[in-house]
Amino acid sequence: MRIVKVIVAKTIFAITALVAMGGILPACAQGGVVRHNEAAYPIASAIEVPAGYSTVYVSGIGAPITNLAAPAKSVEAYGSMATQTEESLKRIKDILKDMGLGMGDVVQMHVFMVTDAQTKKMDFEGMMQGYTKFFGTREQPNLPVRSAFGVAQLSRPGWLVEIDVVAVKPPHH
Repeated sequence: MRIVKVIVAKTIFAITALVAMGGILPACAQGGVVRHNEAAYPIASAIEVPAGYSTVYVSGIGAPITNLAAPAKSVEAYGSMATQTEESLKRIKDILKDMGLGMGDVVQMHVFMVTDAQTKKMDFEGMMQGYTKFFGTREQPNLPVRSAFGVAQLSRPGWLVEIDVVAVKPPHH
């Protein structure tokens, strides 16, 4: 009987310790992808993808024109950084959906942002407003690894942001 009590006590201790460590344990998704997250920021610090997964590369995507009354090729035609980021991510979401994937399958992201010609700064906060509608939410908690770059210009006048992603598809999906 004493041995059973010791085993139960050790099991309870182990479970309690694992629960307490929940914030530092890697989050698993897709039955094998492991995301190592640093809780202070809404991106993964590293991601492990097991053998056998397919890799999907989505080309750089920018926002569609959202204001037809604005001059073509103007920032006003495409919207603010927050609007452009959200619209770009909606387009990426649609591309992934057509392939049977979702935003939770994204493991890597590159964000290219035009810097303001006068301030020489990029609107990182605006980008984050759009980004956090798709990643790190209750509905979609998976976070990609991400790099954000300030660039002088993008291929389409009026674009403030262009985003490319890498997603993974489990075997037999």
